[in-house]
Amino acid sequence: MANRLNQEKSPYLLQHGENPVDWYPWCADAFQKAVREDKPVFLSIGYSTCHWCHVMAHECFEDREVADLLNRQFISIKVDREERPDIDAVYMSACQAVTGSGGWPLTIFMTPEQKPFFAGTYFPKHGGYGRLGLMELLERVAELWKHDREALLNAGNQISAAINHVKTAGGREPDRKLAERAFAQLAGRFDHQWGGFGEAPKFPTPHNLLFLMRYASAMQEPNALKMAQTTLEDMARGGIHDHIGGGFSRYSTDEMWLVPHFEKMLYDNALLLITYAKAFQYTKRECFADVANRTARYILRELTGEEGGCYCGQDADSGGVEGKYYVFTPEEGKQVLGEADGGEFCRLYDITQSGNFEGKSIPNRIRSFEEGWSREDPRLKKLYDYRLNRAKLHKDDKILLSWNAWTMIGLARAGVALGEEVYLNAAVRIQSFIESRMTDDDNRLYLRYRDGEAAHGGQLEDYAVYALALLELYRATFDAGYLKEAVRRAKQMMELFEDRETGGYFMTASDGEKLIARPKETYDGAIPSGNSAAAMVLQSLAALTGEREWQAAADRQMRFLAENIGEYPSASCFGILAMMDAVYPHRELVCTHKSGLPRELEAYLKEHPAEDLCVLLKTAGNAELLAGLAPFTRDYPIAAEGPVYYLCENGACKAPVTDFRQLKL
Repeated sequence: MANRLNQEKSPYLLQHGENPVDWYPWCADAFQKAVREDKPVFLSIGYSTCHWCHVMAHECFEDREVADLLNRQFISIKVDREERPDIDAVYMSACQAVTGSGGWPLTIFMTPEQKPFFAGTYFPKHGGYGRLGLMELLERVAELWKHDREALLNAGNQISAAINHVKTAGGREPDRKLAERAFAQLAGRFDHQWGGFGEAPKFPTPHNLLFLMRYASAMQEPNALKMAQTTLEDMARGGIHDHIGGGFSRYSTDEMWLVPHFEKMLYDNALLLITYAKAFQYTKRECFADVANRTARYILRELTGEEGGCYCGQDADSGGVEGKYYVFTPEEGKQVLGEADGGEFCRLYDITQSGNFEGKSIPNRIRSFEEGWSREDPRLKKLYDYRLNRAKLHKDDKILLSWNAWTMIGLARAGVALGEEVYLNAAVRIQSFIESRMTDDDNRLYLRYRDGEAAHGGQLEDYAVYALALLELYRATFDAGYLKEAVRRAKQMMELFEDRETGGYFMTASDGEKLIARPKETYDGAIPSGNSAAAMVLQSLAALTGEREWQAAADRQMRFLAENIGEYPSASCFGILAMMDAVYPHRELVCTHKSGLPRELEAYLKEHPAEDLCVLLKTAGNAELLAGLAPFTRDYPIAAEGPVYYLCENGACKAPVTDFRQLKL
């Protein structure tokens, strides 16, 4: 039986399009019907590559008995959290307020006025072992709605008030103590044996590692770099890293990075690509370059569409079995590669008769001290092709703007650091795709594109991370057109999202759909928050342009973040990274050269992360455009021959030099 979801574009909603549940997408019609029929609303939020979303779907939403009860007593709404992160943020905050935790699938009961009165995550059809079942929960809520509705309405009002609590305006000056406290907190949770932080499950959280590398450089703190290196090494050796096809799974269910939750997400791999590329620049270790190359190739091979945009991710399940696509037996290895090469594969990658995951083996190199096979080894290609034909992975092929922007950053950074022009070209293609397919007639951004349709107004993350990506493309190419576009998107970000009364940036635009709350997130979870990305954009533009309006905007945002990060700054490491540009020594370099980027500067930027160095290139071709963006550059002459370098450090400008070596960077 088809329902309304069959007409949607979201792969997650389409997965539920044949459910016997009379689903609505999020729309006014659903809430109007709830009012007319005097029924509570059942809201289910998830995403198409979520394992437990699949489990609950099979147990509950494909079940006729559950569907009959839902259809009789409730108005049921399905939401793809990746398409509507604003709705997810509102009701996830409600779940966290009620239960102290959250996750997906997210299960919400609410009034027709969208006020939540009960929240949870996964529910089986029937309860047991202390867990409430969905059938019992539905019956209980339906009974309360009829006979004790006042209690539910009161709960809805209280939860709505809690998630709408607004701090008074204020803020505090950012200082180095925030970064020092963040480092101390990460050090206190660091796993010295296996890398990472805390106990299982372990998440890569790449922005924490980026912070540690930057902190190590700024503070000359070797332990910070060691923590980042150890974590990157151990993740790369573990089963969370796909040794056959490249890329990383979502997280590890154990402390040693062996058994992953097998879904692969674009944003994880984009952020890890940035991190491994920077780790290579910081350490010059080829193992980090190798992982960055494998990750970039995975993104380009499996997650990139024909037009250049990148898809969301791949499922954990194959044929309804989690991890089936990835595991091997010794017999399979020998069948594909022959006795000798198959035996070597099993020895190098821990493929054993007893297995390490449900009787089979996840390839890993945790206990192997020999070198693994190179990414060009034809034996890996044979295993990869065999795996492709043995089982299929569902791919969520919608294109999300903010995730593609992170991918632009990763590919551009890797293109420079690894000397791979193909990666930089791919980043440029994503940018062209966004401008041609995900921008409306008023130059506003869309959040999602799929199957020829762009939809949903862009949110804070879309504008902030896209502006960051444009700045990264400028750093990689020194095409001032990217800087101009970054300025435009940052101005839109300020106009549409900034809260001038209490500080920070809202998640949704001022003219966007009005929900029961307007979220303003500062916590850097799996992805850095929009507010952290906004701070990075504003501080970068202040340094690049020298314009007071950008510095004033950056200062406002830094004070907001410093106030809201609170006593646990390690939960906002990307925001701390943005602050480090303001509170740690920083240098600005203007290079004038009539014929483009000098080779010696290009080589330096390839070899070094140069995160404390802001570079502008002025040429005869871009002088007028650059002067409009960074007016102070108008007074910098271009010599008839050769480059001239103007370096400023900590607010003091040095004498210009023509020999790059004299800069002593």
